[in-house]
Amino acid sequence: MSENLVKEYTLSSRKRRIAAFIIDHFVFTFLIVGTVFLSLGTDFRDENNLSNLISKMLPTMLIGFLVYFAKDSIRGISPGKWIMGIMVRNENNPNEVPALGKLFTRNLFLIIWPVEFIVLASNQEKKRLGDKIAKAIVVKNPTKAKSLPRILALVGIGIAFFTFTFLFAGSAMKNSDAYKVAVSEIEQNEEIISETGGIIGYGMMPIGNVSISNGNGQAQLEIKVLGNKKDMNVGVYLTKEPNGEWKLIELNK
Repeated sequence: MSENLVKEYTLSSRKRRIAAFIIDHFVFTFLIVGTVFLSLGTDFRDENNLSNLISKMLPTMLIGFLVYFAKDSIRGISPGKWIMGIMVRNENNPNEVPALGKLFTRNLFLIIWPVEFIVLASNQEKKRLGDKIAKAIVVKNPTKAKSLPRILALVGIGIAFFTFTFLFAGSAMKNSDAYKVAVSEIEQNEEIISETGGIIGYGMMPIGNVSISNGNGQAQLEIKVLGNKKDMNVGVYLTKEPNGEWKLIELNK
């Protein structure tokens, strides 16, 4: 490496690399898991055929992992690296980005990330195994964006994650057969109708869980009932047997 390149490009610190990896892992895992859930649909809880679930999940997961391992393909910069102000470069010529094949191969080693962390922490050259195989280095980006846009991007990722989780979880719960049976039972309960002055709707996000294992199901839900006179929270416990329907076991006002 020539003297002017040494001055222009400085190796990234281990802390920045680890932070970039954590951000990337969070972002791409969120994208993969979110896309898988969207492909399954909000009624996936009521699917009893495991092979059907796998057939829907597998193509999306394969594409997701391909994208994950190709995350540095744009100018050697992934979302995490952009936020942390670092980038991947060819160790023999830091002005060049390694070929796509090398970048992909480099990231494949993240499958054994505990080993990669140990190697990175102990290696004097600040390299992990993937770097050595791809003949790559990670350097500070001399043209990185200002701090504010990068901080806002990080905050935006967090907001998107929690918003999606909240909305999808609520939608999935409301589309489950257990929730529909619970609402049907509530609407037939004269005491609830009398106390609320007539049901006009339900809260946006039911609380609780629905679990199905080998066809056997249990659901514990707390549903906010909106009424003409007053609102009230109703606790519902339901069960189901294999190939059977959800049945109300207990209803508490």
